[in-house]
Amino acid sequence: MQVPRKNEPTERQCAVSRTVYPVDRLLRFVLGPDDQVVPDLKRSLPGRGVWLLAARSVVETAEKDRRKVFGRGFKGEARVEPGLADQVDRLMETAALGALSMVRKAGELTTGFSKVEAALRRDPVVGLIHAADAAEDGIRKLSAVAAARTETANGLQIVRLFDSTQLDLALGRSNVIHAALLAGPASRNFLSRVSELEAFRSNSALEMTGNADGAVAQD
Repeated sequence: MQVPRKNEPTERQCAVSRTVYPVDRLLRFVLGPDDQVVPDLKRSLPGRGVWLLAARSVVETAEKDRRKVFGRGFKGEARVEPGLADQVDRLMETAALGALSMVRKAGELTTGFSKVEAALRRDPVVGLIHAADAAEDGIRKLSAVAAARTETANGLQIVRLFDSTQLDLALGRSNVIHAALLAGPASRNFLSRVSELEAFRSNSALEMTGNADGAVAQD
């Protein structure tokens, strides 16, 4: 998700819970020309915004209570197409795969079992990608190599959200099963997108504490 621009509020109120959170834990929605609710993941679309905690169950609640949540937030008619949470999920997944493509272009990616194994032994690897349909034996072998090296034994992020077809399309290659992410800004951005998608799907934002108090005006 995007960092707030200069002079923008850093906290907003979730329209479902009425609780204030940092904007990096929220999703923004705006109205399209036909009064249809549109997710604005980049927080860049014009118009009044309604904010929801970035958790699938919260978006599903907002869709179910659309008149109360979106109607009140937009102060008028707000149309919600069925499956709003699925739409958000797809957009977040597409953003993550787009970020992965940028990792390849930045030269921060190694693919193929043997090359990934070699990278784990010598390079600054910050994450491993395994296709969702990868064989468990290969995953175990690479995990063992990572565990044997001090630099990668702790804090190595593992990504298993995408199948081999999705990885092939994102990377412009065929039969991508395993990949290593090398240290760099593009890799950090991708891993951030992955963490956001995982948090959305698992509703883990609901389990976090330390919410801010008070009311924050919506835009």
